[in-house]
Amino acid sequence: MNKQRDDTIASRISRVLAERIISGVLTPGERLRQDHIAEEFGASHVPVREAFRLLEAQGLAVSEPRRGVRVAAFDLKEVREVAEMRAVLEVLALRHAIPHLTAAILDRAEAATVAADTSRDVRSWEAANRAFHRLILEPCGMPRLLASIDDLHAASARFLFSAWRSSWEARTDHDHRAILAALREGRGDEAAKILARHVGWIGKTPVKTAAGETREAFSIVG
Repeated sequence: MNKQRDDTIASRISRVLAERIISGVLTPGERLRQDHIAEEFGASHVPVREAFRLLEAQGLAVSEPRRGVRVAAFDLKEVREVAEMRAVLEVLALRHAIPHLTAAILDRAEAATVAADTSRDVRSWEAANRAFHRLILEPCGMPRLLASIDDLHAASARFLFSAWRSSWEARTDHDHRAILAALREGRGDEAAKILARHVGWIGKTPVKTAAGETREAFSIVG
């Protein structure tokens, strides 16, 4: 019973910490202090250590000898890796989903696109964008594939929030509309090609560091 309870607590701690890392509250390189986290959640060190292992498995934290556990950093190479993986896996899911897509599903996906286009902040845009992708991919009926795509979307969100945390400009997503048009008209191959290009595109924006310097941040904006 205690083992099950620790697993439950560890999962909850890892979910909360993952959200903080993805949203940028916890920044790359920041130390995750076991004592402080255990105190915050009213837990022993056992579930906290398990939560750290879960975060490491997601690529969100790293354990360093004599330095403890820290929030994982990322670079352009990692952004490209996620973009390329998404392009392959989302196209695979879409091809399996196409026979099961209905007009109602596509209408909901269109509504998600409208919500994204009218978003005034990066968090609401990311939620609407993720909803669009999930709606057109979920009918594939392949839970392991969808779980992998969900993990990649979480990584994409982290890159996005890092690059656009301080500013966001409303935008019209022409790719989403082109994908929907192709799906409605039975042009599945064209929809898949647009989707692959869409999620594989990497944007960049200048951001201010804590030291007041300017650097370029890269993100997946599809």
